[in-house]
Amino acid sequence: MPAVDTALVRRLLRTQFPEWADRPITPLASGGTVNAVYRLGDDLTVRLPRTAEDVSKEHRILSALGGLPVAVPEVAALGEPAEDWPWPWAVHRWLDGEPAREGRDAPARDLAEFVLALRANPADGPPAYRGTPLSAVDRATRQAITELSRTDEPFDADAALAGWAEALDAPQWTDRPCWVHADLMPSNLLLTDGRLTGVLDWATAGLGDPACDLIPAWNLLSGSTRQIFRDAVAADDATWARGRGWALSMAVIQLPYYRHTNPVISANARYVLTELDCVPAP
Repeated sequence: MPAVDTALVRRLLRTQFPEWADRPITPLASGGTVNAVYRLGDDLTVRLPRTAEDVSKEHRILSALGGLPVAVPEVAALGEPAEDWPWPWAVHRWLDGEPAREGRDAPARDLAEFVLALRANPADGPPAYRGTPLSAVDRATRQAITELSRTDEPFDADAALAGWAEALDAPQWTDRPCWVHADLMPSNLLLTDGRLTGVLDWATAGLGDPACDLIPAWNLLSGSTRQIFRDAVAADDATWARGRGWALSMAVIQLPYYRHTNPVISANARYVLTELDCVPAP
């Protein structure tokens, strides 16, 4: 993959959007793995995907949705591949707010309001990335549990396997597929004065089982706010169990892969496993 730095961003801008090329360019720290993001002046960001991602997909999805109670990314321009960058890229409007952090006070009711508003949206859309039954990731999850158990991470593999089996046994979603974001990691949730004001990174969104949008109950919230969130979204036992399974699957897959390379994601995975009682008591 080509090196990504401010010099590359400026070269792309000079060639394709010269009106922005002389603005200050600042790399943004992020735990994300798909995009390199740079702030461009005060009101724009540049997103360079590290893979051949369809950068226009997010724009198409957000153009179809309406009535959301939070701000969402707005495309200012779509860039084309260049000699020193092989994939399409994008310029977005800047969204104010600070990324949420796991374990801190989080707006559980705001999060529930967003999830319900998205779920009720009548627009048609593509299948969501995590909108499938949990059985689709059964093999990968079990392999990851085995791999994680061989590391020096504090981890109770038996508890993880038992929790995973319980999630798999939960009744499946039989109602119509509904809209889900499917990647509600804390870094994709923007807070202003303690309120949820923005949601980022819609490339995984689409139609599917609403359980995957319950993942923040374990990757963001704590015991004191988790029940508030569950009550506000009116999650039945089966949907709650499947959401718990998605949180578990993501954490056990992420931690062995990112534990030495991405401190943001690995810290979040450890938090999830602690909240799911998959870490042995000291």
